[in-house]
Amino acid sequence: MTFSSRVVLISAMLTVSLPALAQILGCGDPLRRDGGYGPFDYTDPVHYREKLPIVDQNHFTPNVENLRGGATEAGYNNPKAVAGDLRYTLMAFPNHHRALASMIRLSFKENKPKPDGQRFTVECWLDRAIRWRPEDGTVRMLYGNYLSHAKIKRYDEAIAQYKKAEDALTNQKTMGNLYYNMGLLYFNKKDYEKARDFANKAYARGFPLSGLKEMLVRAGKWQG
Repeated sequence: MTFSSRVVLISAMLTVSLPALAQILGCGDPLRRDGGYGPFDYTDPVHYREKLPIVDQNHFTPNVENLRGGATEAGYNNPKAVAGDLRYTLMAFPNHHRALASMIRLSFKENKPKPDGQRFTVECWLDRAIRWRPEDGTVRMLYGNYLSHAKIKRYDEAIAQYKKAEDALTNQKTMGNLYYNMGLLYFNKKDYEKARDFANKAYARGFPLSGLKEMLVRAGKWQG
């Protein structure tokens, strides 16, 4: 690509909307299935009840969710067979919370932003889910978890996603999970006061893991 063509491309990118820019950058359009199954909304009660079982029973099996192998007999014991089933699941349900979590784990397991056999990077799968259902707070939380991971450390971006998740979530159990993750993020930033505040918020909502409290105790930053 010549210098002038690069300038033209950059100029074009600056004039488009964020969804269009994401497509230019290769994340694709989550609304298009090209004749495939879906897309369906993981948070829609009707889709969840009537459409999700077809996908989960045939593609997002416990074997796939735990990255052990594929959903078909030929791939049961082959971890690489996970890729196709995860891809199918997220094409059918772009905001499938558990499948997104599995995709994130697969990325870190392989130490690759784009796991083997995947059409998109993990960040693209998350971007697609957000464009599909911007009001889905759990997807925002998952994105924040990814960005705040020790291998990524994009803390400010993670905080922005967590705040959007906080605005969208209403379930107290999920809120506890969110606040615990926010506490971990602030602990890693060495902002112990905020880490303690979010830990207290998480535990007030019944979050069961004591790891964050123990970290604060060892750092001499826990009170109460």
